[in-house]
Parts: sequence; C-alpha cells; structure tokens
Amino acid sequence: MGLAQLSAMNNLELIALLLVLGAVLLFVYAYLAYPAALWIMGRFIKAAPVRSSEPHEWPHVSITVPVFNEEDQVRGLIENLLALDYPPERRHILIVSDASTDQTDDMVREFESEGVELLRLEQRGGKTKAENTALPRLRGNIVVNTDASIRFPPDSLKKLMSAFSEPAVGLASGRDMSVPAIPDGGKESNLGESGYVDYEMSIRDLETGIFGIVGASGCYYGIRRDLHTTMVPESLSRDFAAALNTTEQGYRAVSVPDAICWVPRTSSLRKEYGRKVRTITRGMETLHFKRALLNPFRFGIPAWMLLSHKIGRWALPWASLLALLGLVALSFSHPWARYALGLFGLFLVLASLGWAFADRRAVPKLLSIPAFLLMGNLAAAHAFLRFLQGDRSPVWEPTRRGTA
Repeated sequence: MGLAQLSAMNNLELIALLLVLGAVLLFVYAYLAYPAALWIMGRFIKAAPVRSSEPHEWPHVSITVPVFNEEDQVRGLIENLLALDYPPERRHILIVSDASTDQTDDMVREFESEGVELLRLEQRGGKTKAENTALPRLRGNIVVNTDASIRFPPDSLKKLMSAFSEPAVGLASGRDMSVPAIPDGGKESNLGESGYVDYEMSIRDLETGIFGIVGASGCYYGIRRDLHTTMVPESLSRDFAAALNTTEQGYRAVSVPDAICWVPRTSSLRKEYGRKVRTITRGMETLHFKRALLNPFRFGIPAWMLLSHKIGRWALPWASLLALLGLVALSFSHPWARYALGLFGLFLVLASLGWAFADRRAVPKLLSIPAFLLMGNLAAAHAFLRFLQGDRSPVWEPTRRGTA
C-alpha cells in the first residue's frame, strides 16, 4: 500500500487499517519479536548459568502432590517418585488429598512404610488450598510440586536440585516434555499441544539466560521453603505466584532443561480448552494480585517480560477480533483486504476441522496446529470474561490425562 492510497482513505478506513496493523504487530511481537529480542539481549546480558554439578550435600526435599480422585494415577506416580535416584533419607513425599471420594487415599496408605505421607482434606477446597494446608507438614529445605499424571526419568530430581547450588536461584522449573498417553495407543494425537510446549520451553530458556522465567511449570518445579511458605489466596495459581514472589523477593526463577518431566498430552481439545480457561483465569487473577511487578521503573527487565509474555498473548484474541472488523470495513473498497479475509477464513476452516476431528483420531500438523492456536485464543478470551465477572472459584477438576 502506497502513500497515495493512504492519503485517499477516509478517517473510518484509517482507523480500520490501524486496527489490522495493530493486531498483526501484536501477534508478531508476542510470538516472534519477543523471543528474538530475548535472544539478542542474551548476547549482551549474561545471567549466571544454571549449574548442573552435584552439590556437596543434596538438599532435603519435600515433594507435594495435590490430588483429587486419582486412583488411576496415584500408585504409578508414587512408585515413580520412590524410584528416583535421590537419597531416600533426604526425600519426603506428601500426597495431599482434596477430599477424594475414590480409592486414592487407600492407595497412598499402602506406601506409608516407605515414608509416603497422606494429608487428607475433609472438604474440597481446591488445589491452592491443598498446597496451603500442606505448609506445616513440609520438612524439606526445598519444596517440589508436581501432579499425579506426571512421570520422571531417574535423574530428574537431582538435575532440578543442582540449580539450587546457585544462591541467587529461588525457584527452579523443570522441562515439560509432551508425550502421547497410553490410552491413545501411542498415537501422535494433539500435535499442536506438543509444538506449543516445545515453543514455551524454548522461551523459558531464553528468559533464564537474561534473568529468569515469569511463570513456573505447574507440572514440576522446586522452590526454596522460605519462599514457598508465603500464603497464596485460594483462587490464585500457586505455580505462577511462586515465580512472581521469587522475583519480588530478589531471587531468580530459572528453567532447568535437563530436569525432564513427561507430560501426557490430552487427546481431547475440549478437555484442553477447559483446562486452559481455568488456568488462564487463575493466571489473570494472580497477575492482578501481583500487579506491582508490572512496574518497569521498579522491576525493570522482569516487568517487561511479564508484559510481553503474558499480557501480549492475553490481549491477542481481542486485537484479532478488532482486526477482523477492520478487514470487513476495508474489504468494500480494497481488494487486499478481501484476500486477507479469505486467508483468515481458510485458517478458521483448517482450525475448525482440526478441532472437530482431534477428539476422534490423530490429525496432521496442518490441522492440529491451527486448531490448537484457535483453541488457545478462544480460551484466553473466555478466561478474560470470567476474570471480569469475578470468577473466584478455587475448586478444580483435574484434567484427566492418560499415563505417560
């Protein structure tokens, strides 16, 4: 588009063009320019590397797992945790049952002789309340949080603990590896989720290279006990709040690429949509609670990271909607706008087909990735509406995944 065409536009068309350009720039910035900026800054700003060497003495660790009706998963998780290559006398496993009504509690009690402790809530209160209730029971200097469906290679816990050899590290987040779940027969389902997880992990590596991550993996992270014992309101996300509190207290929250955890993919985008709506809503509430960290004059680079990594992505669905309206307004007199609408329509068709068939069979990346992008942006928009409505329900229904 040349200057002559711009000068010929009326005010309404100029506004519509600005809406389109704004959405494009926001998408490019949030998903491409921000990682590129991190990479460039990393050439000049060198944060202390995350150590991988073994400490003189391994820290005493408390591993906490909030569960609700996980009879299909909890035994396998405990067996996996007990098999980790870590000194048993330095490891404490605490399973926190959020008033489970199935056989979960009985299964946990089977491992009492091996040092596994059960803490049962008699009334459901949600994941964060379960974690808050567990605080007086913690014994370790480092607290590790994970979920019932997650599994670990034998050396993963040592890799995670090695990061705390650096005194400035207050939180260490593991590396999620998205894998097929056993009920899916090992088929490559929901490849969009796999691609997104790999992308997110690479962003965390770049953030760690400059200062630290803005949010920990809810599947697997460790935090110093004195930072973890801060009470978190029950409607908030403790894993997100943990990273924010770590930064606020002057410590680094880092990603540890070698500390792997296997996360089974959800074969259903419908279930993944519900999980994302819940987690993004709680994320928005958490960031609002810790909104002082958005002040760049006080927190500098971490504030910029929060704005870019979180706010930029959460704003994209609404910017896209305004851009769509702008394209419709421009399409009456500008052929390029009609072509852009056609491309947008093609994306919606591919995404809708991928979403429609994702719950029935494995779909190719051509459909899976657009479907996951559409699902994620719709979930962010839905979460924002729930946030505005003051949805503060702390009770959660865990996403039922298969076994990694």
